[in-house]
Amino acid sequence: MIRVFTLVFVIAWAISGHAAAKKRYPGGKQFMYRLTLTDKHDSPYRLDHPTRWLSQKSVERRRRQGLALDSTDLPVTPRYLKAIRAIKGISIVGQSRWNNTVVARTADSLAVEQLRLLPFVSKAELVWVSPDSVEKERPRWNVNDHYNPWDSVKSEYYGHGKEQIEYLNGQRLHNIRLRGRGMTIAIFDGGFQNVNRIPAFSNLRVEGTRDFVWHNPLMPHYATAEEEIYNGADHGTRVLSAMAAYAPEVLVGTAPEAHYWLLRCEDQLTEQPVEEDYWTMAAEFADSAGVDVINSSLGYNDYDPPHRSLELRDLDGQTRLISRTASMLASKGIILVNSAGNTGMGPWKKICVPADAHEMLTVGALNTHGVNAPFSSVGPSQDGRVKPDVMAIGSPATLISGRGAVVRDMGTSFSTPVVCGLVACLWQGLPSLSAIDIISLVRKTSNNYQAPNNIYGFGKPDFWRAYMIGKLESEK
Repeated sequence: MIRVFTLVFVIAWAISGHAAAKKRYPGGKQFMYRLTLTDKHDSPYRLDHPTRWLSQKSVERRRRQGLALDSTDLPVTPRYLKAIRAIKGISIVGQSRWNNTVVARTADSLAVEQLRLLPFVSKAELVWVSPDSVEKERPRWNVNDHYNPWDSVKSEYYGHGKEQIEYLNGQRLHNIRLRGRGMTIAIFDGGFQNVNRIPAFSNLRVEGTRDFVWHNPLMPHYATAEEEIYNGADHGTRVLSAMAAYAPEVLVGTAPEAHYWLLRCEDQLTEQPVEEDYWTMAAEFADSAGVDVINSSLGYNDYDPPHRSLELRDLDGQTRLISRTASMLASKGIILVNSAGNTGMGPWKKICVPADAHEMLTVGALNTHGVNAPFSSVGPSQDGRVKPDVMAIGSPATLISGRGAVVRDMGTSFSTPVVCGLVACLWQGLPSLSAIDIISLVRKTSNNYQAPNNIYGFGKPDFWRAYMIGKLESEK
């Protein structure tokens, strides 16, 4: 994965020459396999009774956009799950109804042959192998319960976030009370350190949290799943702050009145294909919970051995599981806003998955002069679509760290939520439009729409112009 994490931190860590303390991975060797199933026969679920597995909010979101349910929406057949669990030494980590897949875990590498013999299993792929060792737990950072005098910009409502919202003309949406109210945003990340304690999030509307990453029961854990979410990495904290922070004269995000789901689907210990499954589980949960918009500041292209890393031919929006899932979101009525990646200065250079997906917004990073950041990944997709879609300030963006401090950080991770929050505000103001309508509107009101390219994409969005044009079109 190209972890669109703090570039400055990564460079400093490399220069320091200090290797992280390691410990042996407990419990011996274990394996996870992605099982692709042949069908959904004998399902007790029916498309005419979707509230058995989808929330009413999810059903209403589809109805409002004129989207019908189909066979991909049906859950995996329970009888098949029961048969998988019946094999000795096999446990189920998760499943995908959209892809009709199951992730099964075992300590016996030969058990996969029994899985392959099941008549409803068409394929079994190795997606995770336990590492030999892992980094020791790092202590949780303390939280600043106040801001320093230099953190405030007196008489400036947005504080240090003024430039990043005004660059996209998003403040004009806020001026007419389009601040995300009534919209639900899910954030996919690796941790949301101290979000429950930082003053800038004291008004945060959290719908809930979920952790989709499998935890070895022999590893240290926090007392509750919620504590796992709030004690992990602070990357998600920084991403969230670009949208949800509300500290006038310090930092106000682009969607401070939206509701949020905080979903952990990034494994901090290894880089393996199972993270595509975790991401998929999070996406399907977001769908079932009635989420409107997803922010994913995650991307993958390079996996630990023995797995094959991506090749350019994979970037077609369909080859990888994560991209197939991402390409389905708009057809379920959800807008995905995903970071392009930070590979522009490395040998890969290209966008990462799922930034290659269809019908979504891939976001690159600009500096404060409006020039592409050199690290921002480039397109196009392998089948020739324009990528990235749009650009925003991410070199640097102003954020709140896991310690509650105002920081400037670089990465497409942080240009992405600036756009995502404004997408939610725009959709709040244009509720009759579909997910695909909003995606198209953002693209066509960007400043490079007439001559898009694989570096700058469609360019810088103008959210006020998007609103005005969308308003006119919806009133016709």
